[in-house]
Amino acid sequence: MTFRMPTLATMAAITFVCPLVASAEEWGTLKGRFTFGGAAPTAAELKADKDVEVCGKHKLLSEEMVVGADKGVANVVVFVRDKSVKVHPDLAATKSEKVLLDNKDCRFEPHVAFVQTGQTLVLKNSDTVGHNSNVATIKNPPSNSLIPAGGETTIAFSNDEAIPAQVTCNIHPWMKSWLVVRPNPYAAVSKADGSFEIKNVPAGGELELQLWHEKAGYIGEVTIGGKAEKIAKGRKKVKVAAGDNDLGEMVLDASLFNK
Repeated sequence: MTFRMPTLATMAAITFVCPLVASAEEWGTLKGRFTFGGAAPTAAELKADKDVEVCGKHKLLSEEMVVGADKGVANVVVFVRDKSVKVHPDLAATKSEKVLLDNKDCRFEPHVAFVQTGQTLVLKNSDTVGHNSNVATIKNPPSNSLIPAGGETTIAFSNDEAIPAQVTCNIHPWMKSWLVVRPNPYAAVSKADGSFEIKNVPAGGELELQLWHEKAGYIGEVTIGGKAEKIAKGRKKVKVAAGDNDLGEMVLDASLFNK
């Protein structure tokens, strides 16, 4: 049996392959929960003074400050500010999915919607009366679509928006929602219990999150484990490890919403 020394080309191939195996990409999930620091406020009832025969059937409440019985704060926006962040292959396809913002029961559903640049936003009207959706974007041309009963229209955005854009109905002035427009899928809106989750973000480094709420604007402070943490312009840096990254319960003091 003859032993042959490996050629330079073979050794180079071995050297090239090994680092690739060692540096396989890892991904993590960011999650946490926002709670209200103080006595939970009661949502004010809204008066339907247009198309009363339709809109008056629904109990309409202000959604600018939604706090649950467990003090969870809904509709807090969390997104990754880093525009060049690498996107997980499983999430790249989400850009081809349509996002729905519905005029339903004389309110917008959802109250805060998230859409990526280039993604199709469907503005729908499930009501039996006409609505319009006035989208007050800044970096994209604003639009004001009149949508007849049972109708719908679509729009898309070329540029991301630094803060959520307000959406209103001029026909029914109590109707208001917000639209988060970002260049990647890494964004979330806190649920009724205050929880949020952003899946499959790149692990092994640091990312900067943006925290925003319509009543508070940029979230300037959170309290975690009894320790207050100041956040300049709502920007919070986090280190991302592979797997779950629980940011914990973040208490938002009542004073943040007195604006």
